[in-house]
Amino acid sequence: MTTTTRWWWVRHAPVRVNDGRIYGQVDHPCDCSDERLFSALAGELPRDAVWVTSTLLRTIQTADALRAAGAAGEEPLREPAFVEQSFGDWQGIRYADLPALRGASVHRFWLAPAHEAPPGGESFVDLIERVSHGIDRLTEAHRGRDIVAVTHGGTIRAAIAHALQLPPETALAFSVDNVSLTRLDHVDGPGLGHGWRVAVVNRMAA
Repeated sequence: MTTTTRWWWVRHAPVRVNDGRIYGQVDHPCDCSDERLFSALAGELPRDAVWVTSTLLRTIQTADALRAAGAAGEEPLREPAFVEQSFGDWQGIRYADLPALRGASVHRFWLAPAHEAPPGGESFVDLIERVSHGIDRLTEAHRGRDIVAVTHGGTIRAAIAHALQLPPETALAFSVDNVSLTRLDHVDGPGLGHGWRVAVVNRMAA
């Protein structure tokens, strides 16, 4: 028998209090004031779902706002494996100042190449490994269920890399906007084919 476990990944709402500074694992709040957007997305999420957030406030606030807007499901689990990438000593540096600091090593889409860890932080490769363990564990624990995971841009890129077995640097090319939806379905059972199906990436609710 084929069993499908559907992961509904939502990036947290915008952070506006960081003063243009890299925040990574800094525990800033987010702006959940766009009631129309939250209501539209809440209406698209499954009713009987397992809910998961990271341990950071911005994901918890976003999940709370979605549930207040009409989304339904179990009380969210707090999953440390889904916390955003740590940028170490770069956290607190202005984004605008990073190119001068990095010189020729500046990255087009991320803060560093996938295999590079900022001083005192972790690399995107490290993040993929951490997120992948969490996905595999929760997929096994909630096999056949819908899982709504309210997390971070880096976490969702890592989930895409895990699902599609992408080279880490390739996965950094995906855009993941605030309050966007990415759905990845894990399909197991008899038959040939890849174990994951991509339904949608970075879609904003209508």
